Amino acid sequence: MPEFPLPVTQIAQLLGIPEGALRALMPERDDAPGDPTLVGLTVEEAARRLGIGRTKMYEYVSSGEIRSVKIGSLRRIPAEAVGEFLARRYRTTDFGTAA
Repeated sequence: MPEFPLPVTQIAQLLGIPEGALRALMPERDDAPGDPTLVGLTVEEAARRLGIGRTKMYEYVSSGEIRSVKIGSLRRIPAEAVGEFLARRYRTTDFGTAA
């Protein structure tokens, strides 16, 4: 299966955030990117997509900040919930000021 680069500009436009802010959240990785066709992500896969730790992602899932569903004994995060979460966080965060 051929790999195509993500259209970061289009994703940033759809999310309504500056492209530079989105690129800052996407550090270069040497490891495998995972299966982009998955619609239900494990907590670890969703955390990896956001570039955060597994424990922090579990906090977001437990608090309801990021949507998840239970399928049998498994917890899955809808792939689109990752983008929605990021867009909500962007609206509540001031990217214009230094940390």
